[in-house]
Amino acid sequence: MSPEGKKLLNIIILGFGFMFMFTAFQTCGNIEQTVIKSFNSTEFHGSGYTSMAIIYGVFSASNLIAPSVVAVIGPQLSMFFSGLLYSLYIAMFIYPYTWSFYTASVLVGIAAAVLWTAQGNVLTINSTDSTIGRNSGIFWALLQFSLFFGNLYIYCAWHGHVHITDKDRQTVFISLTVISLVGCFLFFLLRKPDSECSSSAEATEPLLRVQPRGSGLELTFYSGVYGTCIGAMMRFGQDAKSLIGISGICIGVGEILGGSVFGILNKRIGFGRNPIVLLGFVTHIIAFYLIFLNIASDAPLAPEEGTDLEAFITPSVGVALFCSFLLGLGDSCFNTQLLSIIGFMFHDNSAPAFAVFKFIQSIMAALAFYYSNYLLLHWQLLILVVVGFLGTITFFKVEHMASSSRRQSDYDSI
Repeated sequence: MSPEGKKLLNIIILGFGFMFMFTAFQTCGNIEQTVIKSFNSTEFHGSGYTSMAIIYGVFSASNLIAPSVVAVIGPQLSMFFSGLLYSLYIAMFIYPYTWSFYTASVLVGIAAAVLWTAQGNVLTINSTDSTIGRNSGIFWALLQFSLFFGNLYIYCAWHGHVHITDKDRQTVFISLTVISLVGCFLFFLLRKPDSECSSSAEATEPLLRVQPRGSGLELTFYSGVYGTCIGAMMRFGQDAKSLIGISGICIGVGEILGGSVFGILNKRIGFGRNPIVLLGFVTHIIAFYLIFLNIASDAPLAPEEGTDLEAFITPSVGVALFCSFLLGLGDSCFNTQLLSIIGFMFHDNSAPAFAVFKFIQSIMAALAFYYSNYLLLHWQLLILVVVGFLGTITFFKVEHMASSSRRQSDYDSI
């Protein structure tokens, strides 16, 4: 196999490994608050939002050590051992206890920092300036198939269920644990590329300005809060719980479409990164406005019985699922371009660069999961709009810096 073919195969294997792992983990995150509300045990007092806040808080702090871990044991083993901790977190829901719930949250926060730093390193060393956009798109599209498969399973398993029984929960989480473990072992199929870049002293300071603030808050909303809101809407009927799965599928369709079009075809279309990021912002604004009109303001905080309140229009399942699609499409616009610009600007020093990026992103995600316990929906949407606008502007600034740097490099090579 040619060196380029081997690198492309590594990207595909990486994508499939993450697809299996996050079929389990993203599905878990999407349903855990709903599952927790249905627990029959009075001894469990955990909160899904608090757990996610802990995960992303620890994730943020652990990014300080993640590059060292990846450098010492290598990206392949880093992703494998991190995946085992992800599987442990999912398995905890089979027989949940408050102490094990929050302990697993801390462990998966550490694992997440190492996992995503290693992922960024593997993506970068298997890419060149001309293939980083394509490879980012391939990886992102494969990763987001996880939303499709996991949530389709949830829809089929919970269709017609008003209450989630212990047997329902255990069946789902045993299956998700096995799926996650399959993804872990796929990482052993990765092969070392024929040539790897050595590290350099490139500064990572521009990453503090690029876009992690906006993407961190939006990650929280579409991966946890919005599914809970849909499940709480009594006016969607008895199938509201199973609609969580359909919502996740629609998010996945948007993610896959965006990853395919704006990642794989990015160079061929010749748009550049700024218009795609702008499209992502506009798409999210439309989604947030429709959600504001369609979903009751107390939906994120409603008990298991749900809320009977209306928003500004008669609640529509079609509108809710269309918003799910827009959330996925907008998120893919952001993330394919973020992976692309980081891989381009820090090709020779990718592990610290991705760690800095994830450090800021996870801080904002932790903050968002924390305030999701207290803020009504319309306040959460307002925060998303303001921070998304600021993040888009800062991305434009860093893209200008990247373009200027490339033109200077081309000039120096003459």
